Amino acid sequence: MKSMKSLFIVGIFILVSGLFSCGSGHQGVGDSWDYLVNIQVSGVYPEIDPVKVKGGVILAGSSTLHPLNEAVVQRFRDEGYTGALTLDSIGSGAGFERWAGKGETDIAAASREITPQEISHALKINREPLAFRVCTDALVVAVSQLNGFVENITREDIKLIFSQARTWSQVRPEWPDIPISVFSPGTDSGTFDYFVSKIFDGDPKSLLLSPGIQFSEDDNVLIRGVGETEGGIGFFGYSYYLENRSTLRALAVENIFPTPQTVEEGSYPLARPLFLYTSASVITHRPQVGAFLGYYLSVVREESLQAGFFPLSEEAWEESWKVWFKATGWKDVAEKWLRTP
Repeated sequence: MKSMKSLFIVGIFILVSGLFSCGSGHQGVGDSWDYLVNIQVSGVYPEIDPVKVKGGVILAGSSTLHPLNEAVVQRFRDEGYTGALTLDSIGSGAGFERWAGKGETDIAAASREITPQEISHALKINREPLAFRVCTDALVVAVSQLNGFVENITREDIKLIFSQARTWSQVRPEWPDIPISVFSPGTDSGTFDYFVSKIFDGDPKSLLLSPGIQFSEDDNVLIRGVGETEGGIGFFGYSYYLENRSTLRALAVENIFPTPQTVEEGSYPLARPLFLYTSASVITHRPQVGAFLGYYLSVVREESLQAGFFPLSEEAWEESWKVWFKATGWKDVAEKWLRTP
């Protein structure tokens, strides 16, 4: 990450402050503000100093994104943050309920985009959702290492396995006549929602009625279930698959395996973006949330790779920074959060 010196930011802020509305840093989101953002995303980014960030932050949501959130939070603490930072892995749906429905959290972590209904709930409590894309994930369809007969699977195969089929031979006659044991994240999971959207065109009824299906919000429960059963099959975020390759085996989907190359080029059918959500109103009342998000963006490309995710492209990373600049304003950034040269 490129660093930005405090004096430089203060100078830029003074230079352009007359170009947009005075008052709150969340006003004046017009052409002049966009111009300021464009200057910064084409040049350098602020380097947040965790030592200078005061106040607590509450983040809850996606279990898929949890390993990356844990890594960034730990690094934030290791570099000097001493406040209370709460991190809960409860699923994307439950995360949005706490953030948009109840207003209990500062940030929602999500493995899917926010729904129109969730946006409506958020607006009722004066929270206009802002999406920060942080990395890309590949949804892995996996079987047990005990399974030696499946290598490639089609979307139609997946649909049949996760709805009607009771044995593998009912899917393809060349596969053995052994029971299928289906494992799935629960309905609060963004992984569940994404899978349903890609395989069942958004209608979960067939999956929910699948004979003998076992649901859990705990990915580790699902991993054990698949890994210990010859006929087991489930779907997971890529990072969880990587951690459990000794017991799981990823399948090719439509003859394409999930790899950094196939995800980056978009050829793997089940690649998906992952997000953090907050609002400008949250940042206004709790500026430390903006500081934490700025820190998160500054390290996310490095940490996502180490956590088993696919880093954002330069273009996608810049788009997330644009959202951050618009949401936070400049004065507090310059005066409170930057590392000392």
